[in-house]
Amino acid sequence: KFKEDKLSYDNIPTVVFSHPPIGTVGLTEPQAREQFGDAKVKTYNAKFKSMFFDFVDDEHKEPTVYKLVVVGEEEKVVGLHMVGAGSDEGIQGFSVAVKMGALKKHFDDTVAIHPTSTEEIVTMR
Repeated sequence: KFKEDKLSYDNIPTVVFSHPPIGTVGLTEPQAREQFGDAKVKTYNAKFKSMFFDFVDDEHKEPTVYKLVVVGEEEKVVGLHMVGAGSDEGIQGFSVAVKMGALKKHFDDTVAIHPTSTEEIVTMR
């Protein structure tokens, strides 16, 4: 049944296990602009300090930065890039959505799990 199946190398999630960790899937903003044109690409961004570090001195707080890259009027998600605590775990779940062709509206229609850093991804405006 599966002998003809082949792995698609599109939208392979990647993680760098650094401090803070980095997770990415899909196209970068420059790649999306090159492929689809500037007029069709839009990004949603979030930058904050995770609640994980609430009781840590400021000089030890790691940044959290997320970028969602979407294209077209329907805002198809073609890239998601995450830096910060939990990004290594979070990118795995979100990569399924990107691989399936999720739209920004699907993210918007998802109830955020609070308190998590990744709730920012489904509440970006």
